Amino acid sequence: MPDVICDTSSIQYLYQLGLLHVLPALAEEVIVPPAVVEELAAGRALGVSLPDLTALEWVVIRRPTSEPALPLVTDMGPGETEVLVLALESRDAVAVLDDALARQVAETLGLRLTGTLGLLLDAKPVGLVQVVCPLLDQLEALRFRLAPHARAAVLKLAEEGS
Repeated sequence: MPDVICDTSSIQYLYQLGLLHVLPALAEEVIVPPAVVEELAAGRALGVSLPDLTALEWVVIRRPTSEPALPLVTDMGPGETEVLVLALESRDAVAVLDDALARQVAETLGLRLTGTLGLLLDAKPVGLVQVVCPLLDQLEALRFRLAPHARAAVLKLAEEGS
């Protein structure tokens, strides 16, 4: 997989599943914008179990250099906005987004994207995860929104569904 630019939710969920190591294993480079680092720090300050990305040698913290009109989409958080700006600046990279609006904007802009579920699916054939189904159960317990049809589609892609 090429470089990935990660939003807060994918890092949070992979960390809470004990699977943060799949990011550097799957990607050439793992890039996060400063807003994501700040969102994770704010969560840690509230007592949420989240990683300190500044302590991980495989994470590249990169500030967007351009200022397109994405901040006009006011329904997105700063993390999603900066991920999208970085993805616009690095067209070969894959934006890792779970937020529906951010994904819609990425698709409209013609950006390559995946999400936490896509990373889990990519991790299975290379042996980074053995089975996806229990991970989906854990994600739902962590309040990851997963519609029944999406769950069925993921399990089918993971070759675990009937």
